[in-house]
Amino acid sequence: MFSWLGTDDRRKKEPEVFQTVSEGLKKLYKTKLLPLEESYKFHEFHSPALEDADFDNKPMVLLVGQYSTGKTSFIRYLLEQDFPGMRIGPEPTTDSFIAVMHGDTEGVIPGNALVVDPKKPFRKLNAFGNAFLNRFVCAQLPNPVLESISVIDTPGILSGEKQRISRGYDFAAVLEWFAERVDRIILLFDAHKLDISDEFSEVIKALKNHEDKIRVVLNKADQIETQQLMRVYGALMWSLGKIVNTPEVIRVYIGSFWSHPLLIPDNRKLFEAEEQDLFKDIQSLPRNAALRKLNDLIKRARLAKVHAYIISSLKKEMPAVFGKENKKKELIASLGDIYKRIEREHQISPGDFPNLKKMQDQLQAQDLNKFQPLKPKLLEAVDDMLANDIAGLMVLVRQEETQRPNAVVKGGAFDGTLDGPFGHGYGEGAGEGIDEAEWVVARDKPAYDEIFYTLSPVNGKVTGANAKKEMVKSKLPNTVLGKIWKLADIDKDGMLDDEEFALANHLIKVKLEGHELPSELPGHLVPPSKRKIAE
Repeated sequence: MFSWLGTDDRRKKEPEVFQTVSEGLKKLYKTKLLPLEESYKFHEFHSPALEDADFDNKPMVLLVGQYSTGKTSFIRYLLEQDFPGMRIGPEPTTDSFIAVMHGDTEGVIPGNALVVDPKKPFRKLNAFGNAFLNRFVCAQLPNPVLESISVIDTPGILSGEKQRISRGYDFAAVLEWFAERVDRIILLFDAHKLDISDEFSEVIKALKNHEDKIRVVLNKADQIETQQLMRVYGALMWSLGKIVNTPEVIRVYIGSFWSHPLLIPDNRKLFEAEEQDLFKDIQSLPRNAALRKLNDLIKRARLAKVHAYIISSLKKEMPAVFGKENKKKELIASLGDIYKRIEREHQISPGDFPNLKKMQDQLQAQDLNKFQPLKPKLLEAVDDMLANDIAGLMVLVRQEETQRPNAVVKGGAFDGTLDGPFGHGYGEGAGEGIDEAEWVVARDKPAYDEIFYTLSPVNGKVTGANAKKEMVKSKLPNTVLGKIWKLADIDKDGMLDDEEFALANHLIKVKLEGHELPSELPGHLVPPSKRKIAE
């Protein structure tokens, strides 16, 4: 009896099984989240509907900054080749949004043609009209970097008098649209002009809720002295702190991202380390792309749920016949109280609610009587997706990551420092002496031998206890000294001969100079008499 009830209940609780993360995201969005969005006019208030291309496209990097901060030069530096439509200069040269993507042949696709291509993730940009589409192009070219990622170049953000000349489209809204869909947002600042204009401030605020994607680059840092650079860095952090309201400090990469000689080379090592960190961050995007899309869908689902509660609450309060206009004004004015009530009734975090002022402005143009009442089944479907289906997809994300461990961005500037003497840290720390015929430890071995013979060696070896007395003088933690001992005790007899003791002291010196210890002893550090053992 009632066997159908049990079957239906089981069907609801069992998460769907998908072959790929991309396929799973598409199906969950279309069957569970999209019906809720359409019912409560989510697309009119927040963000256009997602399409298949949004789930299939390569990771995208969005570059944002004031004019002449080096955005286009940054792309040129990564690709190591010019791209169609590229213009570089001290004045505002890039007046268009340029999507730099991979293609078999070089060419430019204009905006109006771009937004009708179902294979490109830009169809919904059609809503911003011709004023924007005339300023939007796709530059295609064969480049190994673009096989893994796409890069979006943006017009330089204006300052002063130039801001008053209207662009003809909502610049901040376009950037917000891109921010929702890209994997990384790079804000570029020029070390010489840190002033954040009103338009730039508005843009940074439009990127709210995407702070996890934002990285900041302080470019052209080679043009100022070290002391000035410290002041500039501090001023930048102070300025950003006033606009980006997060308790965490935003990661700022300092460097000079173009292929010209450094004007002031004092901070070369710092720039190399910072560039390496930024490159690693960008290179990880293909590996983390599925997780990012999953994360963005969860964010979208949470906002859609809150939006449904707001719309249905307004509908519930509206009179059926008389006094509609007055009631509408009253409800819009008291929207903050409605937020608080929904927050209490449904245990929703205040951070999940849309911007109050923006929502009030949007509601002015809406007929509140045409809004839908609350439909529990639609909300239950989204809750089921978040509670069950997403957990299944998370497992699939991890499986895809392990199947593609080498899914990193390759080519262009990313390959320039991979191998050879110009790799980051080459010939430093544990890598010192890598190209030399003589054992590098031999230089300081006479000094280490003097200490070695004061430790009462027996049959040419010192015990672990005696070696420890000397090694702890370095004040390094036991965990570090333990690792050094394992690296230096090549024959694993629990004792150190004079060469192994010298090697241990060399590794202590490497660590004290601020370098990392190797996980395995490099071949050039193995004492000559022990090289057969090491093999």
